[in-house]
Amino acid sequence: MAGITLLLAVVAAVAVFAIAAGTIGREARRLDALAPRVVYQIDQAVQFVADRLPEGTQARLTFDEVENLLREHLNWMATKGLQPERPVDQVQNISEPVVVDEDTLTAHLLARASDRGIEIIDDVDIVHVVEGHLAYFAAIGAVGPHADSV
Repeated sequence: MAGITLLLAVVAAVAVFAIAAGTIGREARRLDALAPRVVYQIDQAVQFVADRLPEGTQARLTFDEVENLLREHLNWMATKGLQPERPVDQVQNISEPVVVDEDTLTAHLLARASDRGIEIIDDVDIVHVVEGHLAYFAAIGAVGPHADSV
C-alpha cells in the first residue's frame, strides 16, 4: 500500500513538472517572438541627450531648450507618420519605407528653433542635439534598420 502511494506521488510530481515545463516553454517562445515595448520618456531623453552634448553646446543650450528641440523633433516625426496614433501594442504597418535624413531634420529644427524662442548661436548645436536624440532612439530600441546607400 505504501509502495502504491509513493508511486502515485512520484507520477503526480512528474505530471505537475511536465505541465509546468510545457507552460513555461510555450510562454517563453511567445514572449521571445514579440519585440520588447519601446517606451519613450521625454525627461530621460533630455538627460540622455544633454549628457552627450559637447561642452560648448552644453554651455549654449539649457535643458528647457534641449527639451523643446526634442519635442519639435517628435512633432516632425509625427508629420512623417513615424509615431503611432495610440500608445498600444500593435504590429507596425509601414506600407512604404520612411528614411530619416539627418540633414533635413537639422534644417527643420534650425527653422523651428526661433519659433520656439530658442536662440541658436552655433548651428552645430542642432547637429549635436539631433545626433544625441537619434542615439537615444537607438538605445531604447526605437530605430529600424539603416537604409542602403544609394
